[in-house]
Amino acid sequence: MTATMANPIDALKKLKGRTWEELRARGEQALSAYTEQIGLSGKLPSDEEFKQLIDKNYFGNSVITKENLYTQFYQNGYEKFFPSFRERAKTVEIFRKFNEKAIINVIEKAERITEGKFDLLGYLNLDFGANFDWHYEPVSGKHIPLKHWKQFDELDAEETGDKKIIWELNRHQHFFNLGVAYLLSNDEIFATTFVQHLESWMAQNPPGLGVNWVSSLEVSFRAISWIWAFHFFRDSKYWTDEIFYKTLKFLHVHGRHLEKYLSTYYSPNTHLTGEALGLYYIGTQFPFFKRAEHWRKLGEEILFAELDRQILPDGVYFEQSTWYQRYTADFYTQFLILQTLNEGSANPQLQEKLERRTQQLLDFLLYVTRPDGTTPIIGDDDGGRMLPHSSADSTDFRAVLSTGAVIFGRGDYKFVAGELAEETLWLLGFEGVKSFETLREFSPERLSIAFPKGGYFVMRDGWEDTDNFLLIDCGNLGAMSGGHSHADTLGIDMAAGGRTILVDPGTYTYHETKELRDYFRSTSAHNTLCIDGKSSSELGGKFNWQTMAQANVKSWISQDRFDFFEGTHDGYKRFEDPATHTRSILFLKNDYWIMRDYVETLGECEYGLNFHFNIKTQPEIIGEENGGFAVQEMPNNEVGIKLTTFGDNGGWQRKESWVSTCYGKRINAPFLRFVSKGIGSQEFFTFMMPTDIGFAAPVIYETEIIGGRAFVIKYRNYNDLFVFGDGNGQPIRTEFFDTNFRFMWARLSYGEGLPEEFVMVDGTNFNLGGREVINYPNNLKFAVARRLGTKLNVRTSESVFSISLPQKKSSTYILKNSLQS
Repeated sequence: MTATMANPIDALKKLKGRTWEELRARGEQALSAYTEQIGLSGKLPSDEEFKQLIDKNYFGNSVITKENLYTQFYQNGYEKFFPSFRERAKTVEIFRKFNEKAIINVIEKAERITEGKFDLLGYLNLDFGANFDWHYEPVSGKHIPLKHWKQFDELDAEETGDKKIIWELNRHQHFFNLGVAYLLSNDEIFATTFVQHLESWMAQNPPGLGVNWVSSLEVSFRAISWIWAFHFFRDSKYWTDEIFYKTLKFLHVHGRHLEKYLSTYYSPNTHLTGEALGLYYIGTQFPFFKRAEHWRKLGEEILFAELDRQILPDGVYFEQSTWYQRYTADFYTQFLILQTLNEGSANPQLQEKLERRTQQLLDFLLYVTRPDGTTPIIGDDDGGRMLPHSSADSTDFRAVLSTGAVIFGRGDYKFVAGELAEETLWLLGFEGVKSFETLREFSPERLSIAFPKGGYFVMRDGWEDTDNFLLIDCGNLGAMSGGHSHADTLGIDMAAGGRTILVDPGTYTYHETKELRDYFRSTSAHNTLCIDGKSSSELGGKFNWQTMAQANVKSWISQDRFDFFEGTHDGYKRFEDPATHTRSILFLKNDYWIMRDYVETLGECEYGLNFHFNIKTQPEIIGEENGGFAVQEMPNNEVGIKLTTFGDNGGWQRKESWVSTCYGKRINAPFLRFVSKGIGSQEFFTFMMPTDIGFAAPVIYETEIIGGRAFVIKYRNYNDLFVFGDGNGQPIRTEFFDTNFRFMWARLSYGEGLPEEFVMVDGTNFNLGGREVINYPNNLKFAVARRLGTKLNVRTSESVFSISLPQKKSSTYILKNSLQS
């Protein structure tokens, strides 16, 4: 062991340039680990030593016995732990009312667990056999050696296989599944399995020895799982005060390990907040430990301190990952509940901040929920989840909204949650269920919304499960070297008619191979533009980057009729001939999207516009169509999508790819890419058109116009016109209208001689039929106009007014033949 032992002096040499506080903390951790390795600390206390760790004052005149400790834990937990265990019969009765799938799922999983078979992350039915080895990683087949935790390389998989898999097992969250099955069935086989697993784990994992002590977050999750399990199996004859007493010793070791090896400077993200929550759990649930109050306060201090560091002002989690956003929301939701049960904070300002910031976390999850109830998996997904577990799909985050609806009395959370979640029952009990049922629900206040600090922009036209949705990512890579971010700048995720169509492919793995880790993080794996096959941010190690693209939002406009986004990034300025990518998206609500991609460069480049489709779709390449290149996905009796891209010297390719909705699981999915090659600046227009039942497929074609580009769109029973000006301030002139707005859209019904609707973005002038409509000295962000007969009602970003139009109809409109043909 001593040959590979880390010398604390060597460790300290790496700390040059750090603050004194960090040097002190890291130095203490290095020294503590060193003393453990040479046998001076970190052992399981003897009975006599353990008694010295108990606060005698807590027991008054009573003798400290195993029975008294057992009794005191449950007496405290009745008031201080989640209320679902106060009236367990009612909780079980309510759980039985959930859909049959939930009950079958619990029992089947629990039965397989008794046989040593587990679903871990995205891996199903992993077989650990009868002779349970808590250091066996079944995917790689590796048996991990028993040595001091500090001697493992946390990021190296050669010796251990994928630590994520072995750690997921050793979180012991399967105890929750066994516990629910036990309450439903009263079958003692689930209790005996729990006890056997607990005892074998303690035998195989002496304090500080083995891979299961490497990550303090895993230590925290395991302690939390044990505490939940104690409440599930309270009435089992196999759960004795003798076993409880031994487990208490290990829990105290868990608490000390967390206290000494917090991720304050190593991984101050969800690792740190998850560890702090574990300390708060132990500190509040075992008040008879002498260090309980210190652990409670330490956990509380960290969780309060991280509110502003890890949560951006708009509620987005600072690592740019929706999965870790969910983790963070779960942590703070449970912290808030436990705080309420344990008399809360003495500081009302901190308590108010906790409630406000937790709601901001939930607000973001609310608005990025797709119409089908799932959430885009943006950035890294490690597959793990916080207790309590449920039968919900891994991409369905609505349980935290269900619980938040009750805590904060938010009817909009209830509306999007759709129904009471199993998690809400376990966290809030019978009274929480009653509160959910009586809460008046209502749709969220906003449809489309911007999260500018996080860089996310949501476009939607309603909150029903048949509405349209699009999410744009225009944020920089996340905090901490962008370790959990992907090269997805200006990427989109889209649903049409309620069906999820374009998706972020997820993460799949951290450790299986470098090639797979890199691919799922690359620009090619996301719905954005790739230049010369390179990523917008240049890949480095597993959790860092060589270069990081800087994103810039140029415009965000959200109105009743339309949304408009424009953003850019400099990720390709590192090229010999620098290139800048700008993406603009105009969303005509209840209709379709028009997307423009523009690359400014002097060089010759190859371009790939990526479109990753949901695994449930079946897109087909149509090919060249009226000057554009089309792809369509038209299912039977459902809304589909048609994509038509206009770009020089290009065409569609079908590529092989995957989608991963959970760590460890990947499925082949359609990946279509529009490819082209060109010298100098390039421009691409993509029309993303939902295909409605009962209507012919949309038809788009380009027609010539002076000073810009014009496209005729036959959609449903309309003839629409989209005109783009090159932004030089000069007007686009036709015999029908003149305008210098950069983006102009008009709708003309069949049989009409004048358009009845206009949407304009970024300009100062608009003349219609020889009549001046808009003439403003400074750039207007937008203008919308609707014609009723000869009256034109106009609203701009600066004013609202109406004008009368000439009675005569234009017969010389340059695009009339195109529109009416």
